Amino acid sequence: MKILYISPENTVGTLTLWKKEHERRRNICRTVTFFKSPKNFEDDICLNLPFNFTKPLLSQIRNYMYKYYRGEKGYYKPKKGYPPVWSYEGLIDKYFLKFKDFIWRPKIIKAIEKYKLYDFDVVHFESGMDFLKDECFVRSLKLKRKKIICHYHGEDLRTRGVMPLIDSFSDLNLTNEVDLLYKHPKIKYLFLPYETSKFSKLKSNRSRLLVSHAPTNRFYKGSNHIIKVCRQLERENKIFFDLIENVSHDEALERKGKSDIFIDQIGDRGGWGYGMNSVESLAMGICTLTQLNSKYQKFIPDYPFINVNEATLKENLDDLIKDKIKVYKKGEEARIWVNKKHNIRKVSDELYTYYKSIGLKV
Repeated sequence: MKILYISPENTVGTLTLWKKEHERRRNICRTVTFFKSPKNFEDDICLNLPFNFTKPLLSQIRNYMYKYYRGEKGYYKPKKGYPPVWSYEGLIDKYFLKFKDFIWRPKIIKAIEKYKLYDFDVVHFESGMDFLKDECFVRSLKLKRKKIICHYHGEDLRTRGVMPLIDSFSDLNLTNEVDLLYKHPKIKYLFLPYETSKFSKLKSNRSRLLVSHAPTNRFYKGSNHIIKVCRQLERENKIFFDLIENVSHDEALERKGKSDIFIDQIGDRGGWGYGMNSVESLAMGICTLTQLNSKYQKFIPDYPFINVNEATLKENLDDLIKDKIKVYKKGEEARIWVNKKHNIRKVSDELYTYYKSIGLKV
């Protein structure tokens, strides 16, 4: 089987992981990204296109422009609908996106021909997005009776909405985000894949527990309150605190791996529960704190996290400071649980079951 992934970028390394796993299963797999990986994960075919709105400056410009159409929350205001559907927000948005597609089109056409992208049996559209807004590539794939899969990761469905044509053509919709199960009537859940056995837990002989937090977006993670609480406890000589920001992924992993406690997020601003940050800390055998709402707790009732919110964060940290045995016990529970749920081999078994359900021969 020939499997193709098309994605804006290799954000957290899952594209690399999936490519290796599909090839282990003796399939052919290629990944095409619009932009270079922001964390220097390995890229396969990177088109290195202009106008990368995951970059801070362009992201800020877009958000400022969208405030004119959506109000104070700008681009981050969730769209209504089941599913929410993308459309141009106004004339400025429309003409800019048409200009962007005009610039991109020659490179896209060249890449399709050079890498024979029509020859694949199944195409995963990460973020449910074609190369261009006219969705010409997916139109051709449908005419050639190729299988089409849309994989949504959060903001793409919450604030942008589905692209109308690709949504109507999609044979399978997937997500790793529980809240998105409530955003689309035809979407299936798949745990984030990870090489869960790659870490060994480091033993600590510190006099105080080391607590870390590694936000990529402080607003989404509720970081201001997390930092405030941890700084206070550090001033009281109860913990050491490591705020991991604006460093390479390798350095972030190294620093996180030294932690006794990791705090992922509080609040449901950027999705519910947890993401790759927590998957990494769980795989390292680290006691992990995050906020899980009632729907998430029902979805994974055997969760290994210590469930916190803004009101209970300090209380929970104080309890852990007094009970180091619980800290290390929760870390061991974490390693067992993450291997059961997120191990790449087990997640890929689930994906291949989905493949069979849409008529692919695996």
